[in-house]
Amino acid sequence: MQRIDINPTHTYNGFRLRPGKPLPFGATLVPGGVNFSIYSSHATACTLVLFVKGQPQPYAEIPFPEEFRIGNVYAMIVFDLDYENIEYGYRMDGPFDPPAGHRFDQSKILLDPYAKAIGGRDVWGVPPDWSNIYHYRGRLTFDDFDWQGDRPLQIPSEDLIIYEMHVRGFTRHASSGVKHPGTFAAIREKIPYLKALGVNCVELLPIYEFDEFDGSRPHPWEEDKLLLNYWGYSTVGFFAPKAAYAATGRLGMQVDEFKALVRELHTNGIQVLLDVVFNHTAEGNEMGPMISFRGIDNKTYYMLTPDGYYWNFSGTGNTLNCNNPLVRNMVLDCLRYWASEYHIDGFRFDLAAILGRDPIGIPLSNPPLLESLAYDPILAKCELIAEAWDAGGLYQVGSFPAYGRWAEWNGKYRDDMRRFLKGDMDLIGAVAQRLQGSPDLYAWRGPTASVNFFCCHDGFTLADLVSYNDKHNEANGWGNTDGGNDDHSWNCGVEGPTDDPEVNALRMRQMKNAFALLLVSHGVPMFLMGDEIGHSQQGNNNTYCQDNELNWLDWGLVERNAELLRFVQRCIAFRHAHPVLRNREHLRNYDYVGSGYADITWHGTRAWQSDWSGTSRIIAFMLCGKHAKSGTVTDNYIYVAANMYWDALPFELPGLPEGMHWHLFANTGAVPDAYEPGSEPRLEPQHELLVGGRSVIILVGHE
Repeated sequence: MQRIDINPTHTYNGFRLRPGKPLPFGATLVPGGVNFSIYSSHATACTLVLFVKGQPQPYAEIPFPEEFRIGNVYAMIVFDLDYENIEYGYRMDGPFDPPAGHRFDQSKILLDPYAKAIGGRDVWGVPPDWSNIYHYRGRLTFDDFDWQGDRPLQIPSEDLIIYEMHVRGFTRHASSGVKHPGTFAAIREKIPYLKALGVNCVELLPIYEFDEFDGSRPHPWEEDKLLLNYWGYSTVGFFAPKAAYAATGRLGMQVDEFKALVRELHTNGIQVLLDVVFNHTAEGNEMGPMISFRGIDNKTYYMLTPDGYYWNFSGTGNTLNCNNPLVRNMVLDCLRYWASEYHIDGFRFDLAAILGRDPIGIPLSNPPLLESLAYDPILAKCELIAEAWDAGGLYQVGSFPAYGRWAEWNGKYRDDMRRFLKGDMDLIGAVAQRLQGSPDLYAWRGPTASVNFFCCHDGFTLADLVSYNDKHNEANGWGNTDGGNDDHSWNCGVEGPTDDPEVNALRMRQMKNAFALLLVSHGVPMFLMGDEIGHSQQGNNNTYCQDNELNWLDWGLVERNAELLRFVQRCIAFRHAHPVLRNREHLRNYDYVGSGYADITWHGTRAWQSDWSGTSRIIAFMLCGKHAKSGTVTDNYIYVAANMYWDALPFELPGLPEGMHWHLFANTGAVPDAYEPGSEPRLEPQHELLVGGRSVIILVGHE
């Protein structure tokens, strides 16, 4: 019996056509042809534009017959297309009335918002032909990748150690020694390094299609060099991996190359989180280019003022109207696609506070998008992590609408712990909260709501945090006016690089202190690529436009800073070895298992006597191993003392149960600085330990 739906009902200039299916949106292979479906609530007509791949001019333009329109969806099947060798776009007709929110222009060829692959910018840094009538070209993808049984890993949140990384920057430096620097394929060659480091989750800065030439301009002093859109926080297509991040991008194989990376990371026990940017697009304000959304349905996709201008809560010129039901559905469709088709383990949402604003920017008490994401059945096992602030001044750390699902980048952990690290006062109470997973912020959500970090891509690296008092962003071309001014950094006595051995020793100790504190804190630790080997951006705290050695990881640091790397590896291994550091529920500060010790106890230079005064720069605590994982497993006892005072101080140690002894795991002020977990030497004497100035010690108690 022959299927009716493979028979054409119309022809146009030799093309055989049939009314299409309105869902799914985008271009979908169907028996005998391709189903094209696109939504616009205000367009009066739509034309499909077809190109032979790479050709400057279209070979066909097919208007959608009015009878092919279903509600506000244009849907058409075109038969007999050479779908592996075509690119497609749309022309939309409608009113050009900016005060009313409409900016239709039939002369523009527009990218499908649901395009699963995008051509036209296939090799990084190759200047585009600005006369090209269609820069970003939709392409079809094919479901023929062999996953070899791969599935998302679903590692419990409390067990994660997140490594934030930039795909290009991780391997672009000449020292990386990979075959295809700066690509998805190159990361596969570095998986042994990630495994040896001990991380089990990578968080990738934006990997979907963006234009590195967006906002490009000459470098302020290096001739023939451009400042580019390096970070990628300026989306062209939400559904398509960036072709220029693939060694095979010029061959149109970026989809398979990225899937191969995810599969290989999963095989090695490493989850993949994507940094997603649903707060704005690359189209900018009313002076920006018309790429896709603006020309398809401007009034639906963007937040507009009453006179048709763009609200700018993102700081980039426009704001996506995410709580419009149709835009909300697009976001859901996009994340479901990445989760199901790419096996992505979770998402970090850039400037996520925007996702809780209504169409005119007012924060909502029950944001429909955030609720929909929290309860979506396909995303049910994905990590959802919010950057809980935006450029419009909305700061929701600790109050982000979580629905029992959302975690947050804990900006208060970063700020309080940085200030403690450099010796500020009036912080001990706050530091105690941060070390416990911030129960003051996440009382009903548990410590896994807190993603703890000292540094991320936005701001100083850890090496710069201990080497600069002030930002040095002159290379960005804005006269050092860009970037934040609240890094809470301390240069240890000299601004920038120095040959002073005492200053360099202090900087090394401060970096170790940061890692030690991060990796004994409850919550989910995250650190920036390269911080484990002391990568510096020369004091630049806003390297969004620097496609050069400021951002490229110098792999020579692996050897030059082997001391720091070894320390970090051992601290990570220590965290993995001790479930008492990885509780899913908040510590209760009392004994609920009958061990004779509270789950956490607080100490000072005298055992059992903590110093909460405003002048204190020290904190010490002990974790009772019998309370590990809320008392469901048994672990060792762990004692941590942090002395951010500049002189050494003697710390009286709390006594352990009969038959147990303290063993030294780490002392950032001594040599060796850390031992392999399980091989820690017994401490002598057992009742007291001298903790050096600006040092952290970690003890483990067992028989």
